[in-house]
Amino acid sequence: MVDLTSNTGGIISPNPFWLASAPPANSGDQVQRAFDAGWGGAVWKTLGEPIRNVSSRYGAIDHGDRRIIGLNNIELITDRSLEINFREIYETKKKYPKHAVIASLMVETREEWKDIIKRAIDSGADGLELNFGCPHGMCERGMGSAVGQEPAVNEEITSWAKEYSTVPVLVKLTPNVGDIVPHGLAAKRGGADGVSLINTIKSIIGVDLDLMVPHPRVGDRATNGGYCGPAVRPIALHMVGQLARNPEFGIPISGIGGVGNWKDALEFMLLGSSSVQVCTAVMHHGFRIVEDMIEGMEEWMREKGFERTTDFIGKAIPSYKEWGDLDLNYKVIAKINEESCIGCQKCYIACYDGSHQCIHLKEDSQAVDPVTAAKLNLKEHMGVNWANRVPFVDEESCVGCNLCALVCPVPDCITMEEVTSDQPLLTYKDFVDQEAARKADS
Repeated sequence: MVDLTSNTGGIISPNPFWLASAPPANSGDQVQRAFDAGWGGAVWKTLGEPIRNVSSRYGAIDHGDRRIIGLNNIELITDRSLEINFREIYETKKKYPKHAVIASLMVETREEWKDIIKRAIDSGADGLELNFGCPHGMCERGMGSAVGQEPAVNEEITSWAKEYSTVPVLVKLTPNVGDIVPHGLAAKRGGADGVSLINTIKSIIGVDLDLMVPHPRVGDRATNGGYCGPAVRPIALHMVGQLARNPEFGIPISGIGGVGNWKDALEFMLLGSSSVQVCTAVMHHGFRIVEDMIEGMEEWMREKGFERTTDFIGKAIPSYKEWGDLDLNYKVIAKINEESCIGCQKCYIACYDGSHQCIHLKEDSQAVDPVTAAKLNLKEHMGVNWANRVPFVDEESCVGCNLCALVCPVPDCITMEEVTSDQPLLTYKDFVDQEAARKADS
């Protein structure tokens, strides 16, 4: 048996999978159905002075056959009364006492923070999440990312929340900054028990080429919104890792940004997150995706010999270095498996036009459009000498950039293999020092 219990700044949940503060956590009915499906916690859709939303609200980027690799939204905080929301939080917590219910909050003045925090705690919330990240609508009113982009304001409001709260306080950080570290440290100085990140990225998803109005369109007008989904995960992982490895930070993290399966969740946790929040994937596929998340994480933990999540949280942090700390003497080269190669020559084109000209064609190779080649599967195509279409790597000139392996349509056809070397580890910093010494001696 493995234990998925999560503790994020004192907020305990039966597993690390939480609904993010967003449309899937808009009501008691939704959160309760999510808990029935297996979610360990939920951050309620942000509470504050109820607003009036617009129509339409969402836009998306598709890629190939994949729908919604990136989602843009211009929806704001709750449009339902605080009385209804707090009653549903109370009912949900009473029915699911072992699950984590976190109230996301966003108001303006100190007195408003004091009042809404008391009401959230009285309703039974296990913790608070201060929404300092919303990049549209609310920031125009001096809230959301307008707070998250100013460390001094972040710190001050966080200190108010900690003064008034008797439950853990998380600060939700905006990614719309040049460096996330000062903002995480501001939350810590304010007394936060942890942070959650990232909130959505300020964006315009696209433009209607006929109407010449950006998406999503509200009549003949549009505005920037918040970008989320699988496409933002690399940005979120970077920011989580930046905070987790900072020696001055040291408080828990709830990771957010493009989590759609158990592997995504593990990436966040290996970089320091003790819980992960999910929004876009639920909006796309529904609450039951958590079943595979739980099963996949449990199986991975058994395979690796981990008994509890705390055994592996942050395991990838020691390997996250600055560029100048990487080993200049480490080398890999590309190897093409002739048996599995379909002769599409995409690796050759990518390397020749877009990289370092290390992959070449045989002299009698027949030219066939790579898309057509992939469709035909040239190993079976009559009239084409398949063996002659397999490219080859000039290993002496190969720089090991990985591009060929990334564009190859056949899994594991191109592998990057380590070159054995007797050279010691050499970082750029070491290299600079050696060059300076050499010049001084000459």
